[in-house]
Amino acid sequence: MKTKTLILSALGVATVGLIAGCANMALSDAEVDAGVQAALKSSFSDKGQAKVDRLQQDAVQQACSSDKAPPAEVGAKLEAEQLATIKWPAGDTGGEAWLGDWKQGEKLAQNGRGATWSDPVGSKNGGNCYNCHQVTKAEISFGTIGPSLYHYGKLRGVSDPAAPGSQAIVKYTWGKLYNAKAYNACSGMPRFGHEKLLDEGQIRDLMALLLDPKSPVNAD
Repeated sequence: MKTKTLILSALGVATVGLIAGCANMALSDAEVDAGVQAALKSSFSDKGQAKVDRLQQDAVQQACSSDKAPPAEVGAKLEAEQLATIKWPAGDTGGEAWLGDWKQGEKLAQNGRGATWSDPVGSKNGGNCYNCHQVTKAEISFGTIGPSLYHYGKLRGVSDPAAPGSQAIVKYTWGKLYNAKAYNACSGMPRFGHEKLLDEGQIRDLMALLLDPKSPVNAD
């Protein structure tokens, strides 16, 4: 189902009627899109830190707002553009220096609050990882939109994040957390760093949760 169809459904029958004019009128995709945008702009207003500019899609979001994936060459171009936005930690060498505190990372993974109109401006957001992934063996309730992250580092052979052989996985993990669309243009994963949802210290803590051998993610 196309994204715009979902939006139309959410707006309700009355709004659809206003957009369509009448049931028998055939509208082009451009006309429907224009009607949807007009309805959205008339239905939302700034409130707290939640501003209406959140309705504006960037190029990668526009390309993926369809029931069909963008052509391979378009996807590759968008991914390259997203990759260029990633800010790597100082040194850009990977390893243990990119890891923070897995205990803080565990708290972040379980915290789904943040970025709503009622949250104070400047307050830190959670990662909400359990909403889409299994993270530890002990967790009995988790989402399945994304793959299980249990044994994330262990399955990838990261017994020592500082070892030269682990640097590629460490760097990839940072990039995936910072901007997942750099690796899959239509990924549904939040672009935590790119959208400034999490700061560098929080990303380091999630890195530790995923890669530190002592983390419950990598425990038996």
